[in-house]
Amino acid sequence: MLGALYRCDLSVFQLYSTAGAGRNLTTLGIFGAATNKVICSAPLCPAYRKDVVGLVDDKVCKKCPPQRLGLLQEQCRQYRTLVIKGVRVFDLAVLAPLLRDPMLRLKVIHLVRDPRAVASSRIKSRHGLIRESLQVVRSRDPRIHRMPFLDASHKLGGKKEGGGGGGGSDYHALGAMEVICSSMARTLQTALHPPDWLQGNYLAVRYEDLVVDPIKTLRQVYSFVNLVVSPEMEKFALNMTSGPGYSSKPFVVSARNATQALSAWRTALSYQQIKQIEEYCHQPMAVLGYERVSSPEEVKDLSKTLLRKPRL
Repeated sequence: MLGALYRCDLSVFQLYSTAGAGRNLTTLGIFGAATNKVICSAPLCPAYRKDVVGLVDDKVCKKCPPQRLGLLQEQCRQYRTLVIKGVRVFDLAVLAPLLRDPMLRLKVIHLVRDPRAVASSRIKSRHGLIRESLQVVRSRDPRIHRMPFLDASHKLGGKKEGGGGGGGSDYHALGAMEVICSSMARTLQTALHPPDWLQGNYLAVRYEDLVVDPIKTLRQVYSFVNLVVSPEMEKFALNMTSGPGYSSKPFVVSARNATQALSAWRTALSYQQIKQIEEYCHQPMAVLGYERVSSPEEVKDLSKTLLRKPRL
């Protein structure tokens, strides 16, 4: 599927369409269409212009007329650089055939984040990600010994956000972290000792570096793919990391306070939850420069950074 998409062959979306047999998928039937700048911009829709940097309003985009996928393919082929966001590529080796293809000239930008912050975000989403968490947990290799929960009762921390109970959603969110971090550990080991198909084609980017120093990090990313970042994009990145606060709503893209975004997990998770995540994720944390904590007091001391230089 990725191979087809990188060649702008969008017909593969039809295989995953829920529209029913014999019904053609349109641009508005693609996942995330309402926040897709190309779908919401001319010539497919008059709502926005592609050359103007900024977010799009999903309420506006939902009013765009549905178009044939063929028209979106034509737009896709006009771009010299194509970016596909992959949320769960558990095995980097599956990209090897694409990375070896000289016509694609594929590069991998691996956006990583402190696993404790990832777990906190998954827990915060509650039922929004419980189905995905279950899928991740079920993908675990049955031959691999599963780490036991540090709290045998599985009630990891009595504190519940908003006074409610996370229940099963918290449990499955933490369970998913074992699979996610195991996959991340394998990916990082491959990156530390890259095979020929990965050499020069992989870049790990920490979320924390992006929000603390967005201009420097953005320029590194653009340089990696032989592009030059525009002043408008730099201004946009600064605005997105200089918001008034930190949204508690999951899946909402908005300007946020960088400092609050980095430390939110330290006040949202219980100490028991934090130690559970560190048990699952200590290997990738060590490579990426995320320090483990030794006491509840250290967690709450927001003046102390838990970041150090990564090994990658």
